[in-house]
Amino acid sequence: MIEDELIHWWKDDAGEQHRTILRLESEGPQVINNFPRDGRIVVRLVNTVGSQAMKLSPEEALRVSTQMMSIAKELLNQKRDLWKKSDDNP
Repeated sequence: MIEDELIHWWKDDAGEQHRTILRLESEGPQVINNFPRDGRIVVRLVNTVGSQAMKLSPEEALRVSTQMMSIAKELLNQKRDLWKKSDDNP
């Protein structure tokens, strides 16, 4: 099931427009050989050339998302600091 997509449009050196899609998909938990298995989170990168996917366990997905959130918060704080400095020194 497709959960979300982030679409990135870009232009090449010739000025032609292209898109790259980062798609988040999920596969529900299931029973295989009478043994419950975790669901999977699929991170798929789709562009004009093809598609690549990486299947993550719930634990791996939490680790990646926690790291991304930490990095994003730090970058936003750094930007806020830059704005504060520019507001203080007109």
